Amino acid sequence: MFRGVYEHQVDAKGRTSFPAKLRETLLGAYDERLIVTTALDPCLHCYPVREWEMLEAALAKRNPMEPGVKTLMRLYVASAQECPVDKLGRVLIPPTLRSHAKLVKDVVWAGMVKVIELWSKDGWAAAQEQARGEADSADVMRVLTELRQL
Repeated sequence: MFRGVYEHQVDAKGRTSFPAKLRETLLGAYDERLIVTTALDPCLHCYPVREWEMLEAALAKRNPMEPGVKTLMRLYVASAQECPVDKLGRVLIPPTLRSHAKLVKDVVWAGMVKVIELWSKDGWAAAQEQARGEADSADVMRVLTELRQL
């Protein structure tokens, strides 16, 4: 499982270091390949290839003309690119993906169990502020209650 928040920077070529703790998890359970795509939020989602393939298989079983499926295919699947972690532990983020998440210099990697989010530092701060404002919402309380029953 991916967890933790790590701050890094993007260099002039669009490369950023992949955090060592996340790399340990990736290489321990998967391989060095990530599928990186635009998220619905202004960030990127980074999946191990096997997790991405399971998501694609689940989407492939759905009616492609269904409005929500079509939107996910256009926004999420079409943008996806394989971005391997190189021998020095860096990931090259393509320009179109960097643009979506506004990745210029300071970035934040956030482990989110089976997926990793990649944010601009400012975007992450705004997302955290929003999440804290919603922390006592009925939806969050419902999920916490369901988790306690497991």
